[in-house]
Amino acid sequence: MRSSCVLLAALLALAAYYVYIPLPGAVSDPWKLMLLDATFRGAQQVSNLIHSLGLSHHLIALNFIIVSFGKKSASSSPKVKVTDTDFDGVEVRVFEASPKPDEQLRRSVVYIHGGGWALASAKISYYDQLCTAMAEELNAVIVSIEYRLVPQVFFPEQIYDVMRATRYFLQPDILDKYKVDPARVGVSGDSAGGNLAAALGQQFTYVANLKNKLKLQALIYPVLQALDFNTPSYQQNVNTPILPRHVMVKYWVDYFKGNYDFVQAMIVNNHTSLDVEKAAALRARLNWTSLLPSSIKKSYKPVMQTTGDARIVQEIPQLLDAASSPLIAEQEVLQALPKTYILTCEHDVLRDDGMMYAKRLESAGVNVTLDHFEDGFHGCMIFTSWPTNFSVGIRTRNSYIKWLDENL
Repeated sequence: MRSSCVLLAALLALAAYYVYIPLPGAVSDPWKLMLLDATFRGAQQVSNLIHSLGLSHHLIALNFIIVSFGKKSASSSPKVKVTDTDFDGVEVRVFEASPKPDEQLRRSVVYIHGGGWALASAKISYYDQLCTAMAEELNAVIVSIEYRLVPQVFFPEQIYDVMRATRYFLQPDILDKYKVDPARVGVSGDSAGGNLAAALGQQFTYVANLKNKLKLQALIYPVLQALDFNTPSYQQNVNTPILPRHVMVKYWVDYFKGNYDFVQAMIVNNHTSLDVEKAAALRARLNWTSLLPSSIKKSYKPVMQTTGDARIVQEIPQLLDAASSPLIAEQEVLQALPKTYILTCEHDVLRDDGMMYAKRLESAGVNVTLDHFEDGFHGCMIFTSWPTNFSVGIRTRNSYIKWLDENL
């Protein structure tokens, strides 16, 4: 009996050691966040083991775990009709609010889920619940895109998927089929989905018959650049769940089908050092010393290497492509973008990507709303139901939907 108690105590101590990570006191529901992070880390470690045994790619294994525990079939309710279909060969899940007698045409949002371009699905419960709530509360049609993921495809195929599906949806006969007002269509996405939504908005500015087709864009803690992994938010949140810096850098490398040998060099900005000429012209577009307020910059210092590794950009030129990093787009492109909402979280490596984009858009004359949450963490907006219900998740979702309601 005594030995059993000792063993149990030891196991509990090991579990506590694995789960516990130091967190800022201001973050929402810290113990719940620790448990969520420990669960995700555990799934990552299992997928890495599967990869090392040669059984499957680690991202395929990890996504299998995520989707297996959260996949939801297309299930309609009296208030929202849910159907799975495809738009020009791209799978989508469509959420249609029941039409109101006094409203012949409805507004619409094209939604792009997050997951590092490699994980999650429009068909998991988190995104199904979010899009159902959006459809019901906005009395709208929500098109959630099931774009192809890494390692099935790599950049820029994900952008092509969301462009193809959105262009198809914007055809007059398709909008008419879903009874959507063509003047009230927006695009939105979270995390990597926010990246794809921003890229989509910029790509539309190059096509005459698509320019001005989107009434707004709403970007939720978007990832917007791969040139500087030492912004104040990257330095402040280097090990903060659910997205530590090294994990975000690996997502970028995976997106470009790059070499993991470059990860450590990229973390210290060796890929955009002063001797990398191709990066020189782009630095001013994400110069956080001028784009961020003093309250965000605090005492952090820029990390700019004099001599780096030019091989990185030579082998992964996509790092400097505005299609992958919308923050570095030219001013003329930004000027053509629609009204914009950007949600950022204090405890997120991507906080400054969103804040800098808001500043650049504002300078380009775009109407921008920056919605910052001091107790927020990356991914929080989809965590609104038990057992992963967070106070900040509910508040961010409500704030986001309220803005859409007032502006779409």
